[in-house]
Amino acid sequence: MKSKLIVGNWKMNGGLRTNSALLEAIQSGLSGVTCRAAVCVPAPYLAQMQTLLADSPVAWGAQDVSAHEAGAYTGEVSATMLQDFGVRYCIVGHSERRQYHSETDALVAVKAQRALSAGITPIVCVGETQAEREAGQTEAVVKRQLAAVIHANGHCISEIVVAYEPVWAIGTGLTAAPEQAQAVHALLRKQLQAASSQADRIAILYGGSMNAVNAATLLAQPDIDGGLVGGAALQADDFLTILNSASR
Repeated sequence: MKSKLIVGNWKMNGGLRTNSALLEAIQSGLSGVTCRAAVCVPAPYLAQMQTLLADSPVAWGAQDVSAHEAGAYTGEVSATMLQDFGVRYCIVGHSERRQYHSETDALVAVKAQRALSAGITPIVCVGETQAEREAGQTEAVVKRQLAAVIHANGHCISEIVVAYEPVWAIGTGLTAAPEQAQAVHALLRKQLQAASSQADRIAILYGGSMNAVNAATLLAQPDIDGGLVGGAALQADDFLTILNSASR
């Protein structure tokens, strides 16, 4: 059985001193933690992660990557640039990118492709809005979003990580009931199995307001392989609680 994976998404938070203190507290509490762990941080702090986490079991990652390899794309960060900083993971298609930057399924698929080409594991986010859930469209939405990535990366789809993040549960304090989350995870697992004989290697994370209180119940579901953690990843005690829940 593969170990669970917990990834902290710091979003647009952090500072050199606060980052250092947070990571020191997390690393000092890792005794007994057996799950895989990572933090995805704003691009300016990747060099700091490379220094502070060099000898740590905690991996580091980016929150986005350019769909372009290089060129006149001011403000963009390419996959090869991320590679220079030892990045292990890269979030692509987060709902905030889809919503605020109008990222399409096709663009997310290309970004996943760019990450894979640089040896970086893309964490592909999929999820429905509240309106889509109420309209009974959850299954169609998440399958469409994942299908675009499978179509563009079918030959190496077993190298990705998938994160199911119901948009209505991100940063709202709402969380999908464990049964709701499990149902979508099982659906995604079936879709991946149809696309690859090695689909069981793919971790499917839950990414909708996982916290220290609900993590154990969510992680007990058979198709939830870990979590993409937002606010709780900024508090060492909370993040460690989740890591310990994933290590049982």
